[in-house]
Amino acid sequence: MSWLHALVLGLVQGLTEFLPISSSAHLRITAALFGWEDPGAAFTAVTQLGTESAVLLYFRRELWQIATTWSRSLVNRGLRRDPSARMGWYVIAGTVPIALLGVAFQDLIETQARDLRLIGVSLIAFGLVLGLADRVARNQRSLQDLSTRHALIFGAAQSLALIPGVSRSGGTITAGLLLGYRRQDAARYSFLLAVPAVLASGLLELTKLDDPGSTQWGPVLAATLVAFLVGYATIAWLLRFVTTHKFTGFVLYRLSLGALILALTGAGVLQAR
Repeated sequence: MSWLHALVLGLVQGLTEFLPISSSAHLRITAALFGWEDPGAAFTAVTQLGTESAVLLYFRRELWQIATTWSRSLVNRGLRRDPSARMGWYVIAGTVPIALLGVAFQDLIETQARDLRLIGVSLIAFGLVLGLADRVARNQRSLQDLSTRHALIFGAAQSLALIPGVSRSGGTITAGLLLGYRRQDAARYSFLLAVPAVLASGLLELTKLDDPGSTQWGPVLAATLVAFLVGYATIAWLLRFVTTHKFTGFVLYRLSLGALILALTGAGVLQAR
């Protein structure tokens, strides 16, 4: 992989990881449009760890509060009703669906699910679902209203991101809107919920490398740094954006990109697999 390829894909990862437009779809589409080979497991795993590091840094105080309060609540019953301790349990509960489905359908996700035709259909279909959810959203509930049942629903929606084109944040935010949560609260929970799932999947991919010594770590690490920096800025921007704007722009973008990919694959300009 050249430095240019790595930096471009790192930029794409950082820009799209947290927006409801699917980073996995964009990495696949970008490589296909430029005629590049699949960047491979090492690149994907390390750059995802880079963007997730941006989440850890941005939410460092909140995550530390959640982790320490939750762990202390295991022995201190008086802390179990603390919002931070409860959030720890909600993040764990919300991670269960994607963990189970990720293990059960791992081979399918890494092969047939990367078909560009499926990605195009997913971009369109779940773009329409996001648009509908945004239209009917009541925007009344905050994260103080979160329950185990809602956490599991959020988690089930997040697990749909195993299909490239759905989007981890898009699925989680859509579920939040349908449950009546405010846009900014649904987006915030999507960031918190992604932490264990993304870190676990990234570290797992690294352990599966056949020959880590053959990886061109210079370009990969440079791309990871770009993904981290751009991802951090994207988090800050999105949380401000959703306080005053709907997701209409993202919906239109998803529909347009999905239609374009289907047209290009149908015309034979792009190879579907």
